[in-house]
Amino acid sequence: MRLESPEVEISKSQKEIFDFLASVENFEKIMPESIEKFELLDEESFLFQLKGMPVLKLQLKEKSDFSQLVLGAKSEKLPFTLTANINEIEANSSKFQLVFEGEFNAMMSMMIKSPIKKFIHTLSENIQKI
Repeated sequence: MRLESPEVEISKSQKEIFDFLASVENFEKIMPESIEKFELLDEESFLFQLKGMPVLKLQLKEKSDFSQLVLGAKSEKLPFTLTANINEIEANSSKFQLVFEGEFNAMMSMMIKSPIKKFIHTLSENIQKI
């Protein structure tokens, strides 16, 4: 299953957005209002829970200088990645998009597709406010 957030334009440099997201504690600042739990596990991982959803643990898996960050599930039960793509438009303007990818059975995909889509859309909207 692959889901993409809308591409949004942010009035920040590519490096500013990258640095913000590379500090995983900053994800708490862009989480949806329906967040019930957020806990920093270490410098590269955190857990969170949205209302009506299970607790998810994410870990920073890859960084490509200023253009991409990949977060992955810390648990093998729900294997997925959340990729942040950051493209510079000009010095203080960038385009941002989140891509969620995971392999789930048909039943699981049906259950999580809508909440995950809403989640990545909200993160993309909220990052515009940083």
